[in-house]
Amino acid sequence: MIFGKGKASSTDVARTRVDDSLPTGVRIAGAWSWRILAITGVLAIFVFLIMELRIVVVPLMIATLLSALLVPLTQFLVRHRWPRWLAIVTTLTALITVIGGLVVLVVWQIRVGWPDLRDQSLVAWEGLKDFLLQSPLHLTEDQITQYGEELWTTIQRDSEVWVSGALSIGSSAGHFVAGLFLVIFATIIMLIDGRGIWNWVVRLFPQKARAAVNGSGLAGWGTLTNFVKVQIFVAAIDAVGIGLGAAILQLPLVVPIAIAVFLGSFVPIIGAVITGALAVFIALIYKDIVIALIMLGIVLLVQQVESHILQPLIMGNAVKVHPLAVVLAVAGGSYLAGIPGALFAVPVIATLNVMVGYIARGRWRLPPGQANPNEFGRPVITDSKRKDRA
Repeated sequence: MIFGKGKASSTDVARTRVDDSLPTGVRIAGAWSWRILAITGVLAIFVFLIMELRIVVVPLMIATLLSALLVPLTQFLVRHRWPRWLAIVTTLTALITVIGGLVVLVVWQIRVGWPDLRDQSLVAWEGLKDFLLQSPLHLTEDQITQYGEELWTTIQRDSEVWVSGALSIGSSAGHFVAGLFLVIFATIIMLIDGRGIWNWVVRLFPQKARAAVNGSGLAGWGTLTNFVKVQIFVAAIDAVGIGLGAAILQLPLVVPIAIAVFLGSFVPIIGAVITGALAVFIALIYKDIVIALIMLGIVLLVQQVESHILQPLIMGNAVKVHPLAVVLAVAGGSYLAGIPGALFAVPVIATLNVMVGYIARGRWRLPPGQANPNEFGRPVITDSKRKDRA
């Protein structure tokens, strides 16, 4: 035993001498390096699991966003003495009615205008070919056809990421239906017993960590709720602005354009560019280059108002994420998961940012009487509180 202790002491002394021989900067860099590698490894495994379980994760995240939108409305009705079951049924019915109405309206408008759109597209293509044939470029008809085919191939290749991301929820109609039912079921459960679900999640953590987990979760939920409400408001302003501009220019398919802008605005940066390009494309097909340029100016004006007025004043207070982080999050999310990744990137980053900031500032160390209630109106009751009450 004595020999063993002496050997251990010699090893410790040798290790201490080695550490002392290293520069301070190297020791600090080494300590940071293995911690960063450990954190990166955990995050990589977490992202891998999400990608593998995307058929379940994506519907669950959609249900969470819907719940963040519907819970305040349900609480509002309950506060006005509506029965809870009636408040939940009313909010769900209103949501389904609005979404269904928008889908039916878009399908009807496109179905009515599709023959004219097809004919006008052919006329516009022939006009473009005639312009290029008579231009100083001296292009031949075969060259124009070849360039057109190459452009279409490029568009198809670049859109594979988005299409595959959109289809990542399910590779078949059965997966899509299952995901839809999962969204509906999860949303209903969150509206009925969201408080119980959150309390159960908090109780999974050690007792000393429950206050921090509870407080950070409440802060994240508040940010997520604000994000959903503000994003709907911003998307509505974009849709009204671009749709009104298309109506003033007497473009067809105004309603589908406005709805496309509204839905596309939920994907920051990328969605606005794609839907704005759609409006300009419609103007170019049905009118001329001058009207298309005017429509482009309207789209840019609306987006500038959003970027420099709405985003800093409204979205900035709700999300509290730097624009560079938003761009990187959208780019990374779209690369990993296509459209779902771009859609959920900003709310996930914003929620995590608030949760981590709440824990880092130590606000969870405040006395229990000063703790904020959770999103369903009551604080989490831990085991220690139950013993105190008993």
